[in-house]
Amino acid sequence: MNLAKTRIGEIALKEAVKYMLKDPENNIPKLINWADKICIREQDKKYVKSVKRYLDDKESNWYKYAYKLFTEVHPNVKEKIGINYFLNATFFGIPIQLENEKKYNCNIPWAILIDPTSACNLKCKGCWAGEYNTWNLSYEELDKIITQGKELGIYMYIFSGGEPLIRKKDIVRLCEKHDDCAFLSFTNGTLVDEEFAKDLQRIGNFSLAFSVEGFKNETDFRRGEGSFDAVMKAMDILKKAGIIFGFSTCYHRYNTEAVASKEYIDLMIEKGCRFGWYFTYVPVGRDSDTDFMATPQQRAFMYKRINEIRATEPIFVLDFWNDGEFSGGCIAGGKRYFHINANGDCEPCAFIHYSNVNIKDHTLLEVLQSPLFMAYRRNIPFNHNHLRPCPLLDNPQILKTMVHDSQAYSTQVLDDETVDELAAKIEPKAIKWAQVAESLWQEKHEKAQNS
Repeated sequence: MNLAKTRIGEIALKEAVKYMLKDPENNIPKLINWADKICIREQDKKYVKSVKRYLDDKESNWYKYAYKLFTEVHPNVKEKIGINYFLNATFFGIPIQLENEKKYNCNIPWAILIDPTSACNLKCKGCWAGEYNTWNLSYEELDKIITQGKELGIYMYIFSGGEPLIRKKDIVRLCEKHDDCAFLSFTNGTLVDEEFAKDLQRIGNFSLAFSVEGFKNETDFRRGEGSFDAVMKAMDILKKAGIIFGFSTCYHRYNTEAVASKEYIDLMIEKGCRFGWYFTYVPVGRDSDTDFMATPQQRAFMYKRINEIRATEPIFVLDFWNDGEFSGGCIAGGKRYFHINANGDCEPCAFIHYSNVNIKDHTLLEVLQSPLFMAYRRNIPFNHNHLRPCPLLDNPQILKTMVHDSQAYSTQVLDDETVDELAAKIEPKAIKWAQVAESLWQEKHEKAQNS
């Protein structure tokens, strides 16, 4: 670890990764053994041992996943992911973040979610960004955020919107300039073509997560006719180019069973997805529909189903809400990530549209030390039950208190809903989920004690 902290040590580790990626089938065991020896934190050692256990079995879904990842991805993309994501953003980056967290007494995130633009060529039902004005962050402002972030040890940047690829030329420039960082963008897929795939292949450090709501009927129902076909075409283009990509699915009352089905997962794997992010529908914004939310029974079903998929299928999936037990509760407010909208307003979470500061007027460090972000730091975890991690969906009264105490302003300029009204709207749903979540949490801990 002392060697790794030096410039010579960094170069040596990166060269070792390049070497191992040349012959992945034979070198996967070497890579795992090497990682086991150099890990310092106990939680990292446990993670490596778990990975080793799964990859020792060549018939396991995780061995098949790793083998396909190493053999089907373009060499430049594979190398950039290995170095930028696993070394810079994680192995080198996290210790720096932890040091700065102690130094500055505030959260330092692993990733920053940024909206280059709030403009979009679709009009999806219930979009959490739908209540913003049409804003854009300039290339210079985006570059400044990343430059400051790297000084704090942050090497992972995620783009949302709006449709981020409206700004794809600027994003490619950023990836070229900051070629030591890992980048990912959520996208509706409509702006992906062969020329863009060549750019992704060349820069290597930029991946996509396609927004898809299920099969054709479910996706077009929420996103508009032709949306599903556009995503399928974009996936085919990137798979052929050897680009890493995945899916991003919002589950709600009308599509949960479809997006959790084996048929859906099989389709995503067949199309070339390496990962999948599930998000539950959040009723934020003017005229948002709480009846569109997944029911408590559906959310419980997703909790169990996600773990089944991870145990049996060659794809990595996670649930932004139901995986709170693995992250120790909510990851927002800079604990692991935070959100900067296209106006520069710095929000604890993409779904929490309140802020104290704007990145155009403040440094990243000042943002992380602002009243609302410090309220998150003091209050996380918001619940002893990590299946109830969210201050909005699961603990709305806590969100109301934090917003009032920090005197945060609403970033939804087109919406006059107060935080009190928002909390009151969500509270009945939170109470119903709490009853189911407590039963699941108790059941899990009883099994752990008896095992």
